[in-house]
Amino acid sequence: QVQLVESGGDSVQAGGSLRLSCAASGYTDSTKCLAWFHQGPGKEREGIAAIYSGSRRLNYADSVKGRFTISQDTANNTVYLQMNSLKPEDAGLYSCAAGGLFPGYCPLVPYAYSVWGRGTPVTVSS
Repeated sequence: QVQLVESGGDSVQAGGSLRLSCAASGYTDSTKCLAWFHQGPGKEREGIAAIYSGSRRLNYADSVKGRFTISQDTANNTVYLQMNSLKPEDAGLYSCAAGGLFPGYCPLVPYAYSVWGRGTPVTVSS
């Protein structure tokens, strides 16, 4: 059974940076996609970045392109989200998800992911 545990959330000032980590265990062929989702206060969960495990196939939401980078350390089964130039609207809960609904393609929609971590909170002050 795949399990995901996020860490790295913190309080930062606008313009600052954070790196989130998602430690994964129990990979299976059905969980080839690893993604980060963001849920701001009072807002729906939004997919922001995804990676096809073991490849350079990446997918980013327009809202984070050029600022956030998703990467994977396959040796340690960890996925990272490097967040730069943070804005107040980036605040919220960041969750890691794993899935494999579409072979070779990792969309940024919640229904494509079957395993979720509990999330790590990020606060961005202006």
